[in-house]
Amino acid sequence: MTLWTAAEIAAATVGTASADFAVTGVAFDSREVGSGDLFVALTGESTDGHRFLPQAFAQGAAGAIVSAASEHPHVQVADTFAALNDLGRAARARMAGTVIGVTGSVGKTSAKEALFAALDRSLPGAVHRSVKSYNNHTGVPLSLARMPRDTRVGVFEMGMNHAGELDTLTRLVRPHIAIVTAIAPAHTEFFPDESAIADAKGEIFRGLEPGGTAIVPYDSPHRDRLIAAAAPYAARTVTFGLTKGADVRAIEAMRLPTGGSFVTARIGERELSFTLSQSGMHWVSNALAVLAAVDAAGADLARAGLALAELGGLAGRGARFLAPHDGGDLLVIDESYNANPASMRATLAVLAEEPGRHIAVLGEMRELGDASAGYHAALAEPVLAAQVEAAVLVGEAMAPLAKALEGRTQVVHVADAAAALGRLHALARAGDAVLVKGSNGVGLSRVIAGLAAAGDERSRGIGT
Repeated sequence: MTLWTAAEIAAATVGTASADFAVTGVAFDSREVGSGDLFVALTGESTDGHRFLPQAFAQGAAGAIVSAASEHPHVQVADTFAALNDLGRAARARMAGTVIGVTGSVGKTSAKEALFAALDRSLPGAVHRSVKSYNNHTGVPLSLARMPRDTRVGVFEMGMNHAGELDTLTRLVRPHIAIVTAIAPAHTEFFPDESAIADAKGEIFRGLEPGGTAIVPYDSPHRDRLIAAAAPYAARTVTFGLTKGADVRAIEAMRLPTGGSFVTARIGERELSFTLSQSGMHWVSNALAVLAAVDAAGADLARAGLALAELGGLAGRGARFLAPHDGGDLLVIDESYNANPASMRATLAVLAEEPGRHIAVLGEMRELGDASAGYHAALAEPVLAAQVEAAVLVGEAMAPLAKALEGRTQVVHVADAAAALGRLHALARAGDAVLVKGSNGVGLSRVIAGLAAAGDERSRGIGT
């Protein structure tokens, strides 16, 4: 199905088309270009996408957005980044369905994926979402530009690490429903305190369409601050949480032998019981936010519950697999994509519930500013509560935690992911549960890749 014609691209971007062409997808990374795609040649401080035009067309690109003359089919504009934003606006303008925006210090990608699965169960093939963690000033317009013209529900993740960034993104997305999953210490290098983080996350409500719904975490100490931020823009504010008083709340949440939970939730005056495949109370909270959004969108709650039961593990965000080791297997919990103090505590609590010995490979948490040492040292309590018998700590910023754990459990402090993988192999025993978590820049995905490479394909994807 045609996503954009050359004429539509030119009209949206106020550009000039060199030829008639049609595209079925959009990409700005030449390595991701596939057959029929539109390649947007972005320019930056360190690279120029125009250099990769031959590669993009060799891989099957049908057209490009450029700011310089090209021999390939293209639309020429003054500024390719501005053109990407214009194309995103045009995609949003032609979409007649419901748009949902998701942000939060933790859980936004997981909630976005769960929400997509829940809505797709009711509207198969008619729900669009941002892929991966495309949630910044380039990822959001790209995700919008990729939205098919007949989409009935669009789900877009929005992130930030400075005040004002969400204000810009939400006005581009213009959601009918806006969710804040949680407020926690993240990017504290750029904020004076957690209240300022809450204010920055609350910017998502500024883009709400008239009659829109704001969805806010009831159990957050910043609940009232978020409700106040939503008040000028939202026709309705819905809270979700684990305690009495929330509009959408868990009446019961029991851990299952499989690692997930059996949850009974109250949504207004209704009750829904469902199995949640993912592990941990943070996932119960995510599920409640999802149900609040499904209800606000007028979709089927029962089908959403079925989708939550079947939700697979997300790479880097809780996926699990078995890795052969020492004549047996290791249970590997892959949380390698990102980390902040709140998500570290939540995933260590998940590790605590696993049988066998516990090993934690923990990478440093970044962008915490002057408070970094204190945040890292404070992880000693949840590490010990998780009965971690060996902690492999990765990165210079982990030194305060290594000191706090000294003499209390076995600690290995290494410089990088390669060293961590080697030490893990030496420390682990068959039957161990291994948690791998750290900020994305630490590169602990290489630890996961090393463990997975040794794995039997039959043992992967065992569920979450």
